[in-house]
Amino acid sequence: MSAPAPAIALRDVFVSRGAAGPVLRGLSLDISAGETLALVGRSGAGKSTLLKLINGLILPESGDVLVEGRDTRGWNAFALRRRIGYVLQEIGLFPHMDVARNVGLVPSLLKWDAARIAARVAEVLALVGLPAERYAHRPVRELSGGQRQRVGVARALAADPPVLLMDEPFGALDPVTRAELHREFRRIQSALRKTVVIVTHDMAEAFALGTRVGVLDGGVIAEIDEPRRLARSSDPRVRPLLVPLLEAREVLS
Repeated sequence: MSAPAPAIALRDVFVSRGAAGPVLRGLSLDISAGETLALVGRSGAGKSTLLKLINGLILPESGDVLVEGRDTRGWNAFALRRRIGYVLQEIGLFPHMDVARNVGLVPSLLKWDAARIAARVAEVLALVGLPAERYAHRPVRELSGGQRQRVGVARALAADPPVLLMDEPFGALDPVTRAELHREFRRIQSALRKTVVIVTHDMAEAFALGTRVGVLDGGVIAEIDEPRRLARSSDPRVRPLLVPLLEAREVLS
């Protein structure tokens, strides 16, 4: 019996930054349906470029990017992006709207009826720990940073997309709130099994959230594996990113 096709696949992808040279250099990668892949690497390694390839914001100069088996060149851009939810560090909520209107934005663009939108808003707010009866009509400017980030996750889930792209989603939060949202994310992902790609500079966050962790270096995947195995890597491109984890372990031992 053949293995199921990956939800997302990159095949020998090249992307350059003009005279600055290549950003991605022949990168190939399979992402399975339902997995959480955390991507780490130094600034400029190509992490955010990879996310832009998946959602069709940019196209590869050569190679192929496949989402649900279809090359992104063949997708209608709007149809592709409706299959993808986005969670950003800046969150991107609209301050002039209340929580319910922010969360229901994509379903409203998809022409869902009002009753269906209201039911879905209540459902995803409950999922992220913000009961609709308390939060649906709160102005987003009155929320804490952690609450706004939860609303951002709820909005990304509102239209039930199979894919989530998360770009430094918790980087601006304090460590306690960040740890709380890590636990909430793991709980939500355990229930929903979305295909998730997370970009982060924080190896501890990658290990906490990823079923696999990929290290990007110089536009290629230096190494990709389950966190426990990656922690034993001897690759000189990976070891510097592990130093903070190893130092913390020494302090606590």
